[in-house]
Amino acid sequence: MQTEPTNRRSLTRLWHAIIEVAFIVFLFYSNLLMGEFTASNGAGKSLAFALADIFTPANFAIALLSALVGYFVFEYLRKKL
Repeated sequence: MQTEPTNRRSLTRLWHAIIEVAFIVFLFYSNLLMGEFTASNGAGKSLAFALADIFTPANFAIALLSALVGYFVFEYLRKKL
C-alpha cells in the first residue's frame, strides 16, 4: 500500500498565509478593544460589553479585507526586496 505523495511545500505556504492573516486580524481586534476602553470609559462598561460591541460582521469584514491586503503587500515586498 503506497501512499500518494502530497505537496508539502504548498501546504506549508497555505498554513503560513493563514497564520499571518489570523495574526493581522488579531492585531486589528486588539486595537479595537484597546480603543473601546480608552475612548469610552463609561460607568458599568465591562469586558463582555466591549467584546460584544467590537465583534460585528462589519468589523470582521474590515479585519479580513485589511488582513488579506496586508498579507499580499508584505509578500510582494518580501519577493521584491
